[in-house]
Amino acid sequence: MQLKHFLQFKDLSRDELDYVFARTRWIKNEFKAYRRYWPLADRTLVMIFEKASTRTRLSFEAGMQQLGGSAIYLNTRDSQLGRGEPVEDAAQVISRMSDVVMIRTFEQEIIERFAGHSRVPVINGLTNEYHPCQILADIYTYIEQRGSIRGKTLAWIGDSNNVCNTWLQAAEVFDFNVHVSTPPGYEVEPERAGLYGTGHYEEFADPMQAAQGADLVTTDVWTSMGFEAENEERKRDFADWQVDAEMMAVAKPDALFMHCLPAHRGEEVAAEVIDGPHSVVWDEAENRLHVQKALLEYLLLGRVA
Repeated sequence: MQLKHFLQFKDLSRDELDYVFARTRWIKNEFKAYRRYWPLADRTLVMIFEKASTRTRLSFEAGMQQLGGSAIYLNTRDSQLGRGEPVEDAAQVISRMSDVVMIRTFEQEIIERFAGHSRVPVINGLTNEYHPCQILADIYTYIEQRGSIRGKTLAWIGDSNNVCNTWLQAAEVFDFNVHVSTPPGYEVEPERAGLYGTGHYEEFADPMQAAQGADLVTTDVWTSMGFEAENEERKRDFADWQVDAEMMAVAKPDALFMHCLPAHRGEEVAAEVIDGPHSVVWDEAENRLHVQKALLEYLLLGRVA
């Protein structure tokens, strides 16, 4: 099978992603029915973390074990990667001792360099620029709840961060629209977002206008990892960009609310929204597990059904 990596959302085609979602549905159903499915027996996933994590580690480690394989956790602080070993050298060694690698790090360049010297598939668990596994789970959750996302409108409220960038890529792949509203100075950077077109998103100065008629409203923390020094400034800049009940009221009546978590109630989202009837954040979080199992299966075994 041809070696494939998943470093940005657009690394897989619409057809491949549709297949992954179909497998997600089947794998999730098997899991819920307590039926064992071990296609990755004797396979090993290495998880390399430079950024802290709860959901990414748990979903990948539990997912690999549920597929019959094993997962090894490496933190850069506790390995030679944190002591100056070249990324290229580490990739050559680690990929000779494992079957697939997931990396959660800072600059996208690091994971690109690793993948360029890896003999096995590499998965982006999060970088400053992109968070493709999160958006896999989010789109699957939308499809599970509402059906096809094609032609729908998503409102992104807040910082144009790695999650926003990945939604913008996904919109081009799946043909839906993104309304982006950020405070001045935090606008989308198309080149950084890795966009090859601009026909699927529109920017709004007023977040209420962005949410008008949306099928899905989503946001993220105002201060992403690596930007902690800007926390107080960001709290001031983003004060008018909270997703609250008033904002959800201008979206469609059956609009969903999503958040990649962890969330700060009273900052980027009101408690009445994240804990309210529009919210699917817990389904969204669980689906990280199932969609990543389907992704692991596809990258290692190709199409099995």
